[in-house]
This record gives sequence, structure tokens and C-alpha cells, in this order.
Amino acid sequence: MKVSVLIVNWNSKEYVRRCLETIQATCGDHPLQIVVVDGGSFDGCGEMLAQEFPEVEFVQVPENVGFGRSNNLGFERVTGETLLLLNPDCELQPGSVQSLLAKLEKLPAAGLVGPRILNTDGTLQTSCVRAFPTPLNQALGSDWLHRRFPSARLWGNWEAFQSPVPSEVDVLSGACMLLRSQTFRKVGGFSAEFFMYGEDIDLCYKVRHLGLRNYYDPGAHVIHHGGQSSNQQFKSFSIVLMRESDQVVMRKWQGVWAATMYRVLMALSAVLRLGVLVPALLIARPEMRLQRGHAVMKWRAILRWALGLEPWSRQYTNPEVFTQAVTR
Repeated sequence: MKVSVLIVNWNSKEYVRRCLETIQATCGDHPLQIVVVDGGSFDGCGEMLAQEFPEVEFVQVPENVGFGRSNNLGFERVTGETLLLLNPDCELQPGSVQSLLAKLEKLPAAGLVGPRILNTDGTLQTSCVRAFPTPLNQALGSDWLHRRFPSARLWGNWEAFQSPVPSEVDVLSGACMLLRSQTFRKVGGFSAEFFMYGEDIDLCYKVRHLGLRNYYDPGAHVIHHGGQSSNQQFKSFSIVLMRESDQVVMRKWQGVWAATMYRVLMALSAVLRLGVLVPALLIARPEMRLQRGHAVMKWRAILRWALGLEPWSRQYTNPEVFTQAVTR
């Protein structure tokens, strides 16, 4: 079965190079089509591919139209029966694609299959499996609660991480997903509501809506260095846009009430956390001030968003405004 690998680059040329090297090293015996889309960064990725990976098909988008739309543009070139959506800062481990392909073929009503994703240091990236976002699990989400109550059903990943065999799950990470090309085509690709963040959750919903299932494959391993493209932008942009995208997902799939409650609970969560973080920052030791300062800035940005003080974020999740912006 021919596999098409689709990668979207934004100022991540060096990661694209390493990603392609791991594809070659781990999939050399499998028929592949590789499509790389540059989302308006013009970082020299096209020139690098022409010199070092001439077999790769390259699509240059004239401006940054967003992650999902760039994937959709690249998908127009796809010819394989199956589609591997892969972030440029991912490194495939031996046998990972083969394992994902086998699970997509054998598991009942498999629609999407995702691997066990590891951080750069080899630890588990727990966001590779999640529950569908709800007002409650988003308002309560914190590293401390995840560590203290790892098996809580709110997070939606404990059973999958404990099982040696594939498990059906709600949400898989968009960093690495395998599905049939006809499935991606049938659901209309990634939705235009999302500039960045939320499109993978929405895709998981859409695949479920077809009557198919999302599976986590613990036998396939992928290293994800994580956020290398988005980290180049001002941090509050990502923080705010992530919340706005989650609200759009909830409004679309759970209704206006859930989206409204999400904003209310995030405001309350931000107030409570700032009430703890600000005094902690004032008495923090010098080596802890930077970390706590970042936490204060994060939750201040979330509070401003929840109170409607970051109206710019809506342009990235409004289909009409976004479509006009990216086609002008």
C-alpha cells in the first residue's frame, strides 16, 4: 500500500531535513510519496529539498495561511492510498510506520491511528492521547493534577498508556497521524475554522462522525521535539489561540452552552491560579522567578482572553474572516 507523507514547514528547515532522514532510514523498503508544504516562511526549505531530497514534492504557499489550510493544499498532490500527517519536528523510529499501517488495516473500523509520541529526552509526551476537550477538563488541566491523579477519566489517556495493545481513544496528536486518503477527502480535510491548534481535535471528531474509530498504537514510537515553529512567535499568541480554538471545537461539537461555560470556567481558573502565582512570584527565590513569572504571564493572557480583551484571536477561528485573509 502506497503511503503519502505530508509535512508542513514554517521556519523549520533543519527539522524538515532530520525528519526526512528518519523517513528514509525507517521506510526505505516501502513505496512512499513525500509532499512538503512551506507555509509562507521562505526559509530556504525548497532549495534544501531540491539539493538533498529531489524526490520530495515541494509546494510553496505565498503567505502563512495556517497549518490546516497548508495541509489541505499539500493534499491536492497526494496520490497514496494512505496519508501520514507528520510535523516537521518529528523523527520516526524504526518500524513505526509499518506498525501504524498494520493497525489501520486490522483494527475494527479504524479511521485514525496515532503512535506513542516521545519528548526529545525520551519521556512520554502525554498530550499524544487526550479526551475530547470539555469545560471541566480544560479548566482543571494542570501538570500538578495530572501527576497527582494520572488515572482520572478527565484526561482520557491513562488506560491507553497502560495497555500493551492498541486502544480506542478520543483525540490523537496532530504531530503524527495515519489515515486513509479517502477518509481525509471524505471529511473535507482540515476545517477552515482553525489557523493553528484545534484542527487535530476537530479531525478526530469528524472521523468519529463517519462511524470510524481513533486508535492509539503503543507499538509505534515517534520523537516529537515539540512546538519548534510556534515557539518562534510571541508566547501569548499561542496561549490565547489555543484557548480560542478549543472554544470553537466545543461550540461546533458540543453546543453554545459548552463553549460559554468553557470561557466562564477558564476565567475562574485563571483568577484562582493568579491568586496563588502572584504571591508565590513575590516571595520566590531568584532561580524560580523566571519560571513563575512565565506562569503569571500565561494565566494573565488566558484571563484577558476569557474576559474578551483579546479580540484579535477571533479572526483566526472565523471561517469567513479567515478565508478572506488567506485568499487576498
